[in-house]
Amino acid sequence: MMEVSQSALMASAARAAHLIVDDPPAVFSDTLASALLGERAKELIGYHRAHGTHPVLARARAAATARSRYTEDLLAEEAASGRIGQYVVLGAGLDSFAYRSGLAARVRTFEVDRAATQRWKRDALARAGVAVPGSVAFVAADLEAEPAAGLLGRLEEAGFDASRPALVSWLGVTMYLSREAIGRTLAVVGGLAPGTELVADYLLPPELRDGAGRAYASAVSAVTAEGASRGRRSSTPAGCRRCSPSTA
Repeated sequence: MMEVSQSALMASAARAAHLIVDDPPAVFSDTLASALLGERAKELIGYHRAHGTHPVLARARAAATARSRYTEDLLAEEAASGRIGQYVVLGAGLDSFAYRSGLAARVRTFEVDRAATQRWKRDALARAGVAVPGSVAFVAADLEAEPAAGLLGRLEEAGFDASRPALVSWLGVTMYLSREAIGRTLAVVGGLAPGTELVADYLLPPELRDGAGRAYASAVSAVTAEGASRGRRSSTPAGCRRCSPSTA
C-alpha cells in the first residue's frame, strides 16, 4: 500500500518542477522537493517537463509555489518580530521547510501527518542524506479520524506550548477532509493562544466558480486519482482570514 498520498507527491513534484520548467525568477525555491520524491522524481517531474504548459500542471505549480512562498514569508516576518516561535504544519506531507530553510533553526516545527506518511518521508530524507534537525517534531495524527482533544494532546506531547502563539499552515489538505474533520481541526486551532495565525487554502464550491474555474476543477478531478478515491471537499471564503482559494 502506498504510504504517502498522491496529493503530497503531486505537490512536491509541482514545487520541484517549478525550478526546471518555469522561467526565472522563481516564486519559491524548494531545493529538496525532487530528492524527497525519491524514485518517483523522474516520473512525476517528467510530466511537467513534457506537458508543462498544460493548464492543470501549470496551475498546480502556481498554486503549490505561491501558497508556500506566502506562508514562509509570513513565518519569517513573525519570527523576526519575536511574536511567533512555533510552526505547525498540518498534513505536512513532503513539506521541506525544516530541512532547507535558514529560518528553521529559529522556530520549533511540528509536522502533523499520518504515521505511515511520516515513515515514508523519513526514509526519503535518509536516502537523500538529509539529517532531521532537533528543531523538528513529528506528530502522528490522522486529521480525518483524530478527535479535537487528541490532536492538541499529541502536539503537547511532542513539545508544543499551547500557552504561546504559533503559525499554523494547512495547505493542500482541506479539500480531502470531511466537513466534520475540518470543523474539529479549526476548533483546535481556534483554541490556541492569542496571536496564533492560520494559513489555509480550500476548494471553492461550484456555485462560486466562474466558467474558467469550473473547467479547471473538472480537469483536475479527471487527472487526480485521489479526487475520485477520497473526494474533494469545497469551502466558502466567508469568515476565513489568510486563506486562499485553490484547486490544487
